[in-house]
Amino acid sequence: MSSSTLPAPLSITIATRESRLALWQAEHVKALLEQQGHRVGLLGMTTKGDQILDRSLSKVGGKGLFVKELEVALEEGRADIAVHSLKDVPMDLPAGFELACVMEREDPRDAWVSAHAAGLAELPLGAVVGTSSLRRLVLLRESLNRLGRQDVRIEPLRGNLDTRLRKLDEGQYHAIVLAAAGLKRLGLGGRIRALFEPEQSLPAAGQGALGIEIRAGRPELVAALAPLVHMPTWLRVAAERTVSRAMGGSCSMPLAAYAQWRSEQPDMLAIEAAWGDPDGRNPVLRQQRQGCVRSLAQAEALGEEVATALKAAGAVAPPAGD
Repeated sequence: MSSSTLPAPLSITIATRESRLALWQAEHVKALLEQQGHRVGLLGMTTKGDQILDRSLSKVGGKGLFVKELEVALEEGRADIAVHSLKDVPMDLPAGFELACVMEREDPRDAWVSAHAAGLAELPLGAVVGTSSLRRLVLLRESLNRLGRQDVRIEPLRGNLDTRLRKLDEGQYHAIVLAAAGLKRLGLGGRIRALFEPEQSLPAAGQGALGIEIRAGRPELVAALAPLVHMPTWLRVAAERTVSRAMGGSCSMPLAAYAQWRSEQPDMLAIEAAWGDPDGRNPVLRQQRQGCVRSLAQAEALGEEVATALKAAGAVAPPAGD
């Protein structure tokens, strides 16, 4: 691109949560935009999701609690963009907002963090494992049942990344399960005792990817963010998020969706989704599909296929309002 066709430098304010991980993500985007010649500042905010720590997200309104205040800042013109962990972004954005950029994905896997045990099988009798996610809960419970470890308790774990690690270090849990991406971004990869491969713990839709939200009708921001877009990641997470949207995606539904490019077949995207019964009465259901994907529309169609197959197998969306 010649200098005459480069987007004009902008003054951009990024709305961000004030957790250490959220600030790292915002600073990362700030540095990339400054390399493009833009002037960038941060607007730090505390969201309801950061404030309510005594109840699970599924009981207090879901992961949208982490983005609402940031969207208000965009709407009021106090900020221009918001940087999110994509797995925290509701499947359907409010009217007047759009996802303008999806960046290259970090490690999408779940991480096992423990000083007591190298894995589930090594946990002491009556151990407590912490997780904030219903998805991880049903997948952990499935693995524990397979090992005959019904003695292990899975307990809720809330708070930002540092808070969760502190609770582990204080002895409230024998092990916790976190997203590997956050640990690696903060230089805490050394805390990871083991990584769950997707066949062991299928990731959440969008896990490990960053998304940038803007108010609709800001073409100058879309142009400024274009160099940060990683389309192979965007196509993957579009398929994953469509599964969640089609299933009524909410925190009250244990659902995993993970798409990977087939290395031996260009443009061939394979996606697997898993649905768990929150009450544990029924086994985890899984479905896989693959297809040629070169556009967001094709990625979303593939996600719809998997969701339809899950429903046909017996998966059910949560009641309206959950």
